[in-house]
Amino acid sequence: MTDSLAAVVVAAPSSGSGKTTIATGIMGALSAAGHRVAPFKVGPDYIDPGYHAVAAGRPGRNLDAVMVGSDALVPMVRWGARDCDLAVVEGVMGLFDGRIPPDDTDPVGPAAEGSTAAVATTIGAPVILVIDARGQSQSVGAVVHGFATHDPRVRLGGVVLNKVGSARHEAVLRQSCERVGVPVLGAIPRSGALDVPSRHLGLVTAAEHGTAAVAAVDAMAALVARHVDLEAVVRLARTASVPESTPWSPDAAVGEIPPGSRPVIAVAGGPAFTFGYTEHEEVLVAAGADVVTIDPRHDRLPDDVAGLVVPGGFPELHAEELAANDGLSADVRALADRGAPIHGECAGLLYLAAALDGHAMAGVLDLDAEFGSGLTLGYRDAVALTDSVLFDAGTRVTGHEFHRTRVVRAGDHAPAWGWRRDGVTVREGAVSASGRVHASYLHTHPVATATALTRFVAACRSVRFG
Repeated sequence: MTDSLAAVVVAAPSSGSGKTTIATGIMGALSAAGHRVAPFKVGPDYIDPGYHAVAAGRPGRNLDAVMVGSDALVPMVRWGARDCDLAVVEGVMGLFDGRIPPDDTDPVGPAAEGSTAAVATTIGAPVILVIDARGQSQSVGAVVHGFATHDPRVRLGGVVLNKVGSARHEAVLRQSCERVGVPVLGAIPRSGALDVPSRHLGLVTAAEHGTAAVAAVDAMAALVARHVDLEAVVRLARTASVPESTPWSPDAAVGEIPPGSRPVIAVAGGPAFTFGYTEHEEVLVAAGADVVTIDPRHDRLPDDVAGLVVPGGFPELHAEELAANDGLSADVRALADRGAPIHGECAGLLYLAAALDGHAMAGVLDLDAEFGSGLTLGYRDAVALTDSVLFDAGTRVTGHEFHRTRVVRAGDHAPAWGWRRDGVTVREGAVSASGRVHASYLHTHPVATATALTRFVAACRSVRFG
């Protein structure tokens, strides 16, 4: 790969500064101006990429160095931006925030593992810092100076001032930033019109928000187009030095596959199951599968389905509808009885359970779950404890948990994963006696687990009908 790629990272000092609004607005405004924008999100977030996809007109992708390894980031950027002239990457949390080492005595550098700063450095992209300007004026210069000098490997190329109160306020903020040598690329006035509905795990997904999501993204793009110097953003992006690399590709990740029929794999979608990575379906297809998407709220399984994937999402908000579709529940149980491979991830674990908050689910697994008050969140260095259709026992992965539900009754299933947390061994998930059903709260990334997905598709080929 020898061509240059323009790229810019949109970051902030902390969560809640408005970087999703600004990043999504930049993607939408640049797309409207004729640029082919590749949208990315740092970390394991599933919700922001949905809004990015609406803005850019192409799938949003995640850059998670913790789950896939930092060496995979540039190939992933090259793959996601292969038909584009510019990549826009939205950061996560504060610019230097990332995975905290499990032992607080471990050294922590200026940028934590998986942080926006670490990703920006790896892919060679300059950073635009979004500053929530409420409650400060001249002090903004000190904030910007600190972020510009904290880690010399990170190149802070400009600032977007967000939630500016008045013309006078903007003038003082601009002067303060320029005094420390960082240009202001835009100033966004205070407005409540762009607030996107949120709930217990963050923003309401774009799939659920529907036409309102499109309207919100259009408003973000229009606001950015009015108040941000887009030409300056493009000039800054063109100073990126994305390393040369062969793009990651699903075909290369899968390798050569045996000739033969293509098994049909159903993937749950719709508003209840939106937490999935773009690369997941790409790998399944490259491994030889034909993928069909179903909405478990009202669809049935096609007759020729040889495998099922149920990704993450919000089944707890749609439990009544899911329970009412007892035809699909029967289909899924019959599929499991036939020995077809089934993979449930987080929300998938809940749907395959016997009950969720008292509502009957598919009943493939003998366990019950309910919505709880505590958030379970964080990366896990996990080891497979049981042979399954996806993993051999002993396989190690790094995954991520993100849920407020919990299993309140667990049947006699072998655990899927084990890991250490706070000095305690956690055994989590469920694998059926045949090993053909694998379900867990743990999210994994398909770039890191392409071999497991290839194995899953191969197992689907062995399913017999009739």
